[in-house]
Amino acid sequence: MDNRTDRGVEWEGAANARDLGGIPLAGGGKVAPGRIFRMGRSEWLTENGWRQAYNDGVRTVVDLRNDSEIGRRDTDPEVPPSAARDIVFLNRPTQEAKDPEFTALTGPYMDSPRFYRENLRRWPEKIAAVMRAVAEARDGAVVIHCSAGRDRTGLIAMLALALAGAEPEAIAEDYEQAVRGINAFHATQLHPREKPLTEDQLRERVADGRKELLRALDGFDAEQYLLSAGLNLDEIARLRRRLR
Repeated sequence: MDNRTDRGVEWEGAANARDLGGIPLAGGGKVAPGRIFRMGRSEWLTENGWRQAYNDGVRTVVDLRNDSEIGRRDTDPEVPPSAARDIVFLNRPTQEAKDPEFTALTGPYMDSPRFYRENLRRWPEKIAAVMRAVAEARDGAVVIHCSAGRDRTGLIAMLALALAGAEPEAIAEDYEQAVRGINAFHATQLHPREKPLTEDQLRERVADGRKELLRALDGFDAEQYLLSAGLNLDEIARLRRRLR
């Protein structure tokens, strides 16, 4: 059973969830579908949602959050451990929790591509661990997610897509969908943790996010970054094969 609609997915409870497959590559072609998905908090999925994700090929979930962010909230569905027993869950944070210098730049959490290059600079070993987890994942699809599925997930998606050879504008378009996707989710919640943006605010946020993401990509060599971060050529080749 295929629960994908275009690049979006229909896993019950999932928020801001999409397949990276279908994103255009420079020189022709597209990212292969059903290889890497992105989404918001995994705790939002229902038991049926995990069944649907498994049916769509998901075998590994890479959680980009810090330990203190992980866990069920009172408003999350109750899901038995057996619901995802055939899926491997890996925790690979992209940042040091509450790093004072980084927090002074970003505020309580990173909410813009403006900070992506600084995140990459500060924690190359953490980024390498994320990308290695994706490269070494067993057969089947990988899901990457943070809390909103927007910026930490956006950072890793940007890096993976740049490595695959995606057009910068296509990567920016994927980020725009993430901004719009989590905003639409918050608008459906009775007590959202993040207040939904108005149409004017959303338009401004999207424009600024696209600009900052394209700036982050300007002159950025994903392969050289990953090599300097500690990945080897075989791991990089496996990442490219997964995406292409």
